Amino acid sequence: MLDRINNLKAEIEALAAATAEEVEALRIKYLSKKGLVSQLMADFRLVPAENKREVGQAINELKNKATDKINSLRDSLGSKGEDLSGIDLTRTPSDIKLGTRHPLSLVKEEIIAIFRRLGFTIAEGPEIEDDWHVFSSLNFAEDHPARDMQDTFFIQRNPDVLLRTHTSSVQSRVMENSRPPIRIICPGRVYRNEAISARAHCFFHQVEALYVDRNVSFADLRQTLLYFAREMFGPETKIRLRPSYFPFTEPSAEMDISCNLCGGKGCSFCKGTGWVEILGCGMVDPNVLEACGIDSKEYTGFALGMGVERITNLKYQVKDLRMFSENDVRFLDEFTSAH
Repeated sequence: MLDRINNLKAEIEALAAATAEEVEALRIKYLSKKGLVSQLMADFRLVPAENKREVGQAINELKNKATDKINSLRDSLGSKGEDLSGIDLTRTPSDIKLGTRHPLSLVKEEIIAIFRRLGFTIAEGPEIEDDWHVFSSLNFAEDHPARDMQDTFFIQRNPDVLLRTHTSSVQSRVMENSRPPIRIICPGRVYRNEAISARAHCFFHQVEALYVDRNVSFADLRQTLLYFAREMFGPETKIRLRPSYFPFTEPSAEMDISCNLCGGKGCSFCKGTGWVEILGCGMVDPNVLEACGIDSKEYTGFALGMGVERITNLKYQVKDLRMFSENDVRFLDEFTSAH
C-alpha cells in the first residue's frame, strides 16, 4: 500500500497541463469519487490494524498533495490571461436584445401603484387554503355552488383543502389578525375549475381591496372607484354602479366604465351599450366582520375585486385570454414600449 502511495506521489509531482480541459481531466483521474486517491481510501479497510495509522497519514498527505497540484496548475493557466489577439477591440458592440415585462405584470403593478397613492398596503397569503378562509368566514352558504367539485380544485376533503378561488381569503386572514383601521390590497393568482377558452381559464390573477374603519360609507367606495377608473383609463372615464349580489358584501354592486374605444357612444367591443364591466364591489357584510372578530356595530368597510386579465384586455385590447399564459415571444414583444 505504501509503495502505491509513493508511486502516486511521484506521478503527481510530475503532472503538467496546457489547457483547462487537461487540468479537469487530471482532477477526475486523481480526485474524483472513482479516482486513484479514492481507490486507495477504499482499500484502506484491508490494511492491518498495526499499519493503519502510518498508511492513513500517507493517504491524507497524498490527497492534499494532489489537491494542491491541481489548484496550482489551474492558477498557472489563469495567470496567463485570455488571448485577445483575434478580437477587434475597436469594433462597435452588437446590440443585446432585451426582454420585455409581461403585460399582466405591467397592469398589476399599475393597479397597485394607484391604490398605494390612496394609502393601501399590500397583503399576501397562501394559494393553498382551507375552507374557512375561502368560504365559511366570507359568508358562503354550505350549499353554495362554489363549494362544488365542478367549480373548485379540491386537494383533500374533510377537512377541505383547496386552491383558493379568490384573494378574499387574504382579507379574511388580515381581519382575523389585525385591528381596524385596515386598508389593504391583495394581488395574487387564483384557480377555478373552468374549461380553457379564449374567454376563460383555469387560473388567472386578481387584485382585491379592503378598507375597514369607523364610519366607512358607500360614498367612500364610490369615490375610490371613480379615482381608480380615471387614473387607470383616463380622466374622462365615467363609472356606473349596478346592483348585484356577492355573499361577502351587502349591498353589492358591479362597476362598469364608459368604453374607452368609442367614448361611450357604442361599438362592437362594448356591444353597443357604451359601457364595459370591470369589477365587483360592495360594503363588507356584518357577518363577515363578526366571523373575523371585528365588531360590526362599531366598524364598517368596503371591498372590491377585479381580474387583472380583464383590465389588461381593456387596456391593450387582447382578445384571447390564453395568450397571457402561452409565453409566445411574438405576443410579448408587442409590449416592449409599454415599460
